[in-house]
Amino acid sequence: MRHFGHLADDVRDRLFLESPRVFTPDSDAAVLATALGATLYSPATRPTLRTDVRKQAAQGVVSMVLCLEDAIADHEVPAAEANLVARFGELFEEVSAAASSREISTDCAHDLPLLFIRVRTPAQITDLVGRLGPSVGLLTGFVLPKFTEETGGDFLEALAAAEATTGRRLFAMPVLESPELAHLETRREQLFGIARLLDKYRERVLAVRLGVTDLCSAYGLRRSPDLTAYDVALVAAVIGDVVNVLGRADGTGFTVTGPVWEYFPVQERMFKPQLRRTPFVEAEPSGVAVRQRIIEHDLDGLIREIELDRANGLLGKTCIHPSHVPAVHALSVVTHEEYSDARDILDQERGGGGVMRSAYTNKMNEAKPHRAWAERVLLRAEVFGVAREDVSFAELLSACLCR
Repeated sequence: MRHFGHLADDVRDRLFLESPRVFTPDSDAAVLATALGATLYSPATRPTLRTDVRKQAAQGVVSMVLCLEDAIADHEVPAAEANLVARFGELFEEVSAAASSREISTDCAHDLPLLFIRVRTPAQITDLVGRLGPSVGLLTGFVLPKFTEETGGDFLEALAAAEATTGRRLFAMPVLESPELAHLETRREQLFGIARLLDKYRERVLAVRLGVTDLCSAYGLRRSPDLTAYDVALVAAVIGDVVNVLGRADGTGFTVTGPVWEYFPVQERMFKPQLRRTPFVEAEPSGVAVRQRIIEHDLDGLIREIELDRANGLLGKTCIHPSHVPAVHALSVVTHEEYSDARDILDQERGGGGVMRSAYTNKMNEAKPHRAWAERVLLRAEVFGVAREDVSFAELLSACLCR
């Protein structure tokens, strides 16, 4: 699979100076953590789960979470588990049949996203791995909810046991969303306890996710679509502390993903002026008539929040609606300017350091302080690609929305 693999080759060639590279579930953990992108959540109760996974993969989704926790009611859990196991079995049969008939290709439409299951309890991990049978080979890992120093050990031990049983690498994505993190008097102790626990299981931790909805619930808060998570002082403080402890660039940190955006487009609402009301032209099959369309999504707040995620050290995002995915991925593409700066910084650092003016002549690039940033940019460039110098975010987004 690869990002923007659902676009036609000529469209990718027009947009990218360096195209996104192919990766697989067996790729290096650092590559997979960066490649998660917009992780789309889906309730495990959906009877169309198999076709949903196929459909989203064909539209550019590369990571999905099938949820057995807050997305479904308590009484639905047994039926959701049975549905999930059955749909995994169907997907496995499809993949096996395609492989035996040599139908699998590098085309994104034939690939599955990285698939995770969000469980409620550690015992569910052991139970589901046994029930999935051979189809566990389609599973990348588990999302661990309400993760604390006290509860997290049992989840991670269950994951380790599942790995031993299956002989397969399985990743954990703990979700930090408990009241202990929201409350000031317990946050520091919790974060350092979680850091110690995750370090013990470092090879199994793919990314740390933030459960902002639950954090807000501890105070009866909910942000409006006109506000980002960073406009809510309580949430911004928690995010800052999580990145401070768990997102360090010194080798002790983890990838921390952006919080969920709760709102999705409604009919007849559009982007606001300028960037978010972006017209694009699309040639009719005749090649004569040209029609103009407008991006019909109101994602202004989401776009601002993604930009703030990046500025605050977060990468990727939890998504609950497919319309969020193109914006997250378009904003994850490395710009030509970022790429030029990153390469210059690393070249200068290898030469002993120092300060230089950027190739765009608009900033200072200081080799040693900017090295960690540059390394992260080049890893992101590997999985999301590098845009051509004259290609904007709006063009990347338009290409995804109009296909």
